[in-house]
Amino acid sequence: MLKNKSKLLNISQVCLMLKLINEKNNKPLTHTIRFWETKFKELKPTILSGNRRYYTTKNIEVLKMIIFLLKEQGLTINGAIKVMSKNVKELDDTKRTSIKAEYYKKNIKIKSKKILDKIKKING
Repeated sequence: MLKNKSKLLNISQVCLMLKLINEKNNKPLTHTIRFWETKFKELKPTILSGNRRYYTTKNIEVLKMIIFLLKEQGLTINGAIKVMSKNVKELDDTKRTSIKAEYYKKNIKIKSKKILDKIKKING
């Protein structure tokens, strides 16, 4: 049994968080995440009673990586699968400008900016 259910998000909440929303009707694109689950072995949500999918922080990070590879880097599903299946350390050690390294650099920049914004608010 899971110890901390409060850290799990359902599929609709994850879609909203990641901005996977149908622009015409503002509904979450849950089918997209379910499709990605069939393609990316790294994406394994916790399935609880009633076949409801719940996602951990680690799952959300995997989804962010998938979105980055598909939407921002323009890779195909097969290309993204190949990148995801590589060992991160191996990629970063052999190629400093690897796709995953770029993702992590961007992620660090975003988090740093949020921290700086909070510091500015505190210092007012």
